[in-house]
Amino acid sequence: MRRHLARLVKLQLFRFLVTGGWNTIFSYAVFSGLYFAFSEKVHYMVILTISTVVGVTNAYICHKIFVFRTKGGYLREYLRFYAVYSVQIGINYVSLPILIKAGMSPYLAQGLIIGITTAGTYLGHKHISFASPKAVEK
Repeated sequence: MRRHLARLVKLQLFRFLVTGGWNTIFSYAVFSGLYFAFSEKVHYMVILTISTVVGVTNAYICHKIFVFRTKGGYLREYLRFYAVYSVQIGINYVSLPILIKAGMSPYLAQGLIIGITTAGTYLGHKHISFASPKAVEK
């Protein structure tokens, strides 16, 4: 059993899925916690903005350390990471108000959006965020 688990951990895609699961839970918890605490005084889009910065920063650290295991290049990778996530963020900023206006609770809407958009980030991070500078230039 330990050998199989050790083999799985060596697979980058497996590490991405586990890290993605953590990041999804973390990001959803941050949004939900902030919404619960401040929704009566702060608009949900402001809460979304704050939770996005915290969530993406957490995701960057986790992906850098556990998934792609790169050294150095922190600012360059962080900016690329945000570039890849900008698609997810854009979808989130458009979808959340639509789903809420359609009658869905902010908790359910954000959970649905995070689940759907997270699935599309692996290739972007592999080939853009954490690619070597020479690979990105090609």
